Amino acid sequence: MTRLNRVLGTRTAWTPVGDGEFFCPGCGGDRNYQRLVGRRRLTLAGVPLVPRGETGPVVECAACRHHYGTEVLDHPTTTRFSAMLRDAVHTVALAVLAAGAPCAPAALSTAAGAVRSAGFDDCTMDTLGALVEALAADTGRVFGEPCGPGLAIELHEALDPLAPHLAAPGRETILLHGARIALADGPYTPAERDVLSTVGAALTMTSDDVTRLLLAAARTPS
Repeated sequence: MTRLNRVLGTRTAWTPVGDGEFFCPGCGGDRNYQRLVGRRRLTLAGVPLVPRGETGPVVECAACRHHYGTEVLDHPTTTRFSAMLRDAVHTVALAVLAAGAPCAPAALSTAAGAVRSAGFDDCTMDTLGALVEALAADTGRVFGEPCGPGLAIELHEALDPLAPHLAAPGRETILLHGARIALADGPYTPAERDVLSTVGAALTMTSDDVTRLLLAAARTPS
C-alpha cells in the first residue's frame, strides 16, 4: 500500500482568474494576490491522467505564496481601513456638531482635534464649521434637532462597514470622540444624546454600553 501511495497521487493545476491587493493574514500586511481556480487530476508516477474535478477558488499571496479562502478579501487592506476610520470619525464629528449649538467654538475645537487625530491633518475649526453650515443649508436641518432619518443614514453608511473590523475598544473610542465633542460646550442635549445613541447602534454596541460610556465621559474632567 505504501508503494502504491508513492505511485498514485493527485495534482492540482491552478489558473489565475483575477488579482488585486488584500490584507494577508500570514504576512500581517497589505500584499498583492492572485485569485486561482484549480483542476485536479489523478496522477500515476507523477503523470496526470484522470480528471478529478475542480477546486477553489483560493487567494494566493504574491509574497508568502500561501493559499487562503476567498473570505480573506472581506477584510479591508490597511490603507482602506485607515480611510474608513478617518471618514467615520469625520462623519460622527459633523453629526454631533449639527445636533449641538450652532458652531460653538469649544465643540468645534474638540471636533477638529478628533478629526485630525483620525487622519485629516489639515482639518480646522473653520472648515468644520463651514461644512456643518453647508449641510444645514442643503438639507434644511435645524441645529439642535434630533437625529433624523437622513442623518441616521449618513452615520450608518460610514459606520456599518467599519464595525465588524473593530474590536470593542476601537468602537468605544469612536463613540467617546463624539461624546467629548458634545460635552465641550456643556452637558449633553437631548439631540446630542440621540445622535450618540445612533452612533452606538451603528457600531453594534448595546444601549447599556452606550449609556455607560456617555456617563463615564461626562464624569471625566475635560
